[in-house]
Amino acid sequence: MENNLPEIVFSTADSTQSQRISRSVKSGLLRKIAPKLYTSNFTDNDSQIVKRNLYPILGRLFSGALLSHRSALEGRPTDSGDIFLTYSYTKQITLPGIRVHLMKGPGPASTDMPFMNGLFISSRPRAFLENMQIARGRSGPVKNLSKVEIEERLDRICLAQGSSALNTLRDAARELVVPLHMDVPFQKLNAVISAILRTRPANDLSSPAARARSMGLPYDPLRLDLFNSLFAALTQAELPVRKEIRTKEAEIQMLAFFEAYFSNYIEGTEFKISEAYDIIFKNKVPRNRPEDAHDIMGTFRVASGLGRMTSFPETFADFLGLLKSRHHDIMEARPDRIPGSFKEESNRAGETVFVEPELVRGTLSKGFEISSAIMPGLPRAIFIMFLIAEVHPFVDGNGRVARLMMNAELVRMGLSRIIIPTVFRDDYLLALRALSRSCNPSLLIRAMCYVQDFTVRLPMSSYDVAMNALTMSNAFKDPDEARLTLPQ
Repeated sequence: MENNLPEIVFSTADSTQSQRISRSVKSGLLRKIAPKLYTSNFTDNDSQIVKRNLYPILGRLFSGALLSHRSALEGRPTDSGDIFLTYSYTKQITLPGIRVHLMKGPGPASTDMPFMNGLFISSRPRAFLENMQIARGRSGPVKNLSKVEIEERLDRICLAQGSSALNTLRDAARELVVPLHMDVPFQKLNAVISAILRTRPANDLSSPAARARSMGLPYDPLRLDLFNSLFAALTQAELPVRKEIRTKEAEIQMLAFFEAYFSNYIEGTEFKISEAYDIIFKNKVPRNRPEDAHDIMGTFRVASGLGRMTSFPETFADFLGLLKSRHHDIMEARPDRIPGSFKEESNRAGETVFVEPELVRGTLSKGFEISSAIMPGLPRAIFIMFLIAEVHPFVDGNGRVARLMMNAELVRMGLSRIIIPTVFRDDYLLALRALSRSCNPSLLIRAMCYVQDFTVRLPMSSYDVAMNALTMSNAFKDPDEARLTLPQ
């Protein structure tokens, strides 16, 4: 045991094992951080260690416990470090940085999910019922989410998955009423779901988002004005048609590589081009930057897959599905960015405040309707890119997924995709800003036409050939160092 000790070591009733732990503590290989809990980590503080290994610790200390109430819906401790478990008795346990609230109640049901190390997590229907229970009027941490938070979560389910998802949730919750003694919580849950689905008045709803949903599909009227302005400009413009002639597999892979590299560089995921090459083609992931490496790898996988890039969203549901799946592929290494799911809080860039979370789906819906009336190819590609960038539906990765959706439209139509190199970053962002803040679409249209002309001229027969052309065009330079020139 003295060699290669894991970060967390649990005490045991086994006398031989206990003696080994005791020897390791005396020799300075282990230290105790809580009852029955030791660590071989002498660098990080106890709170960091416990939080990093929280669920294996809980499963080992409280085998058969159920992650429940707000903890089941949030999937993490509260900001104050409280986590709630349904168990065989009631007690509060303090660990470094964490307060564990054990609550006596029914154990895991067949619909609840095994989690890890003997721990379970409430199914979503059970978790909503638990959060509808009466919260005791006392000071300290509350096991339930607020009524507004619950309504907003139900509204988001409906927003992302449709009304059938709420009906399915309600039906599943109804099956749990008798075994869990949850009649009153179910009546409350049923009332909220009925209001959101517009089968009863919304008067009792507290959440603005839920009330808006119950009265229709809300959207951002100011953004709709911008979309209509861009639609008019694209309809009147005569844009070039630049066919894609680089159709060999190696050329497609190289195009996708540089698209992924530059698209991530714009967003601050900066690697040397040689490092990016090793990440993509040699699967050499830097040990200190695995998430950044995955961002590039995820973008490349989407961009290089012609089958996926040519998928065409004929309905708004298809559009949302493609948008979310591509975002998930890019951001799946960053669970804190909720990959594949729309944002839950407002976001902004500088002075620009993007579409509020409760208006995202309705605004995207309006934009998708307009895009269907725009000529396929470059005009529609420009519009789709601006639509996603302006709505900013995700916590992070919006620019990358917007450019992927733009290029998917171009690839689908057999046209040259658009790569926005580092040196052109400011031109691109200023063009977006001119439309977003001044309702001036002309600069964006000109910029995208120019950078597509740049892209279609790039030779992609090999990495060295492409690198030479990009270098000669100043592609890798910062915007204040040079201007982008067209390859000869």
